[in-house]
Amino acid sequence: MFLSLFLGVLLLSNLAYDAQAKVFTKCGLAQELVRLGIAKTFVGNWVCLIEAESGRDTSKEVIKANGGKGLGLFQINSKDWCTFGKPGGKCNAKCEDFLDEELTKDAACAKKIESLLGFRNWEGWTRSCYNREYPSTIVHLCFPSAG
Repeated sequence: MFLSLFLGVLLLSNLAYDAQAKVFTKCGLAQELVRLGIAKTFVGNWVCLIEAESGRDTSKEVIKANGGKGLGLFQINSKDWCTFGKPGGKCNAKCEDFLDEELTKDAACAKKIESLLGFRNWEGWTRSCYNREYPSTIVHLCFPSAG
């Protein structure tokens, strides 16, 4: 009895958590980033970075070598940019906020990181996107009338 009750609660908590997470399509992500103020000129680099870092999954959480966690779509490092449980870090944000599908704070923090450290701050971008043609194709693929 206790085991089935425990498993039921566990299942419901996982369903509640999953309802807050999202895995974007490539063009859905590109359009969302533009809506959040990312210039179309750079949207290919952002999509490529996100694909390399999180697989376009807003709930992705990875333990980093520096002891922090890479969080969410942009894999924002908790060691420097946010604090668990309360706003803090260089982005004055709660780390938990980077793990749901609401991307306003995530994008603002990621843009801050990029403006201070550049795309090379993200190993995934350096490995998968730097000096590659792929980022430049995303705008034409996802915004065909953009020319």
